[in-house]
Amino acid sequence: MRDERFCNSNCPFTRAIGTIGNKWKPIIINVISTRTVRFGQLDSIIPHISRKVLTEQLKELEEDGLLERIAYKELPPRVEYKLSEKGVAFLPILESIKEWNCKYEVAPMPSEADKKSRISYSRTA
Repeated sequence: MRDERFCNSNCPFTRAIGTIGNKWKPIIINVISTRTVRFGQLDSIIPHISRKVLTEQLKELEEDGLLERIAYKELPPRVEYKLSEKGVAFLPILESIKEWNCKYEVAPMPSEADKKSRISYSRTA
């Protein structure tokens, strides 16, 4: 749920955090990346998000201009999501965050045996 106090702040950084500042939005943006994805695909790639929360987050990302929702008039109905120009412009920022985490990560990386149970939100999933 969006915190309007952040979105309406006078500070540009605070407004940016209000737009992308919860745990799911950057993950959704990272998963969609440069491709077009259907709701069911997002639901299966991001396993710990509920369908309700995913729906809310997609709606907010669309309202904030980071995401485009493409609805096809066919039966059964089909909806796809892709990043807007604004959303694509956010991808290098996500890459910088990932690089920063890899450089300063305190917890050791899991061993090969642990990798099967590790969750990955990579774009190729």
